[in-house]
Amino acid sequence: MTEVKVPAVAESITEVTLSRFLVKDGDYVELDQPICELETDKASQEIPSPIAGVVKLVAAEGADLKVGAVICLVDESKKQEGTKPKAEEKKQPVKEDKPVKTEPQVQKAATESASAHITPVAKKILEEGAVKATDIKGSGAGGKITKEDALKAVRAKAGMPQREAFSRNERREKMSRLRKTISERLVYSKNSTAMLTTFNEVDMTAINKIREKHGETFKKKNEVGLGMMSFFSKAVCLALEKFPSVNASIEDNEIVYHDYCDISIAVSTPKGLVVPVIRNAESLSLAGIEKKVKELAIKGRDGLLTMDEMTGGTFTISNGGVFGSLMSTPIINPPQTAILGMHKIQDRPMAIDGQVVIRPMMYVALSYDHRIIDGKESVSFLVAVKDFLENPHKMLLGADPVDLLLEL
Repeated sequence: MTEVKVPAVAESITEVTLSRFLVKDGDYVELDQPICELETDKASQEIPSPIAGVVKLVAAEGADLKVGAVICLVDESKKQEGTKPKAEEKKQPVKEDKPVKTEPQVQKAATESASAHITPVAKKILEEGAVKATDIKGSGAGGKITKEDALKAVRAKAGMPQREAFSRNERREKMSRLRKTISERLVYSKNSTAMLTTFNEVDMTAINKIREKHGETFKKKNEVGLGMMSFFSKAVCLALEKFPSVNASIEDNEIVYHDYCDISIAVSTPKGLVVPVIRNAESLSLAGIEKKVKELAIKGRDGLLTMDEMTGGTFTISNGGVFGSLMSTPIINPPQTAILGMHKIQDRPMAIDGQVVIRPMMYVALSYDHRIIDGKESVSFLVAVKDFLENPHKMLLGADPVDLLLEL
């Protein structure tokens, strides 16, 4: 018997949660086949089998386990059973003698039968919801499909929760380790920082024109789309060079100023919010930033982010606009001292050169720690970000080319 134990994930982690088993008790597993999924404070990790054999589960799903605790046992002395019959089945492919001509007749008969046992209102609901009547079992007289049956089927397909009328039911679920960590960090951030938020708005006309004109060429060359995050990351990096305190952090009684920009990107995943880091974003091109954003987003969605990829950021960007948020006050990600919130782009009337014109506008918010960032610095930083975004040509040299030419 070989014991499979909880590995040491990181120095700061002493306990994990066994979120689920990927095999059943008594299953035969191959070498390196994933056995279970462990959830840490930051991410999920699959544990592979160290040897081939039959699994005997020891721990329970949902249990909190210390590092070194036994998850399961693998009996390498037992061999896989039932392989020979499966191989023989593969050698004898199943032949179907179903006449092709009868299929339309069977389908037609099934459709006519379904049509005869469905109310007109239910039929219309199913058609609009793209649900087949043949897939539903009616609850009406003689199996007739009613309006309620149709609504339930359409809601089920759309993933909407099914609720009974006047229901008073409730359910309890154990809070995941990731969700507990998120809540603890948010409360810690609110209680340990002197947080303030300043707002501004950005005219996205110039960036929209660049994306519209060069988007396809950019995608063909770099195999990644030209999104908003690369422009915002680049603008933030340039602004951080001008205002180093916004890129700083507090450690004990010292302020640590970073000469690099490790930009944390808030990513929403099925298990909660994670914040992976783009290392040295100031040295990356727009294509390099977009590729990294895509890589981290996919890893976050699939639960494959490592601890190293989610620690050590110096500044965070959060994009609530993808969910339709028009304005918000983002919470600082400790030990960082500031976070930029992006929001929904919305056409609004703006007064420009004495004329009222419609422009695509975005509200931006900067939450900052007033202990080391003064109001003047925070507002000036956000104005600098706004200036770079509204005048993208300045990002090329970090300033207006004409000002550099005139040495102003």
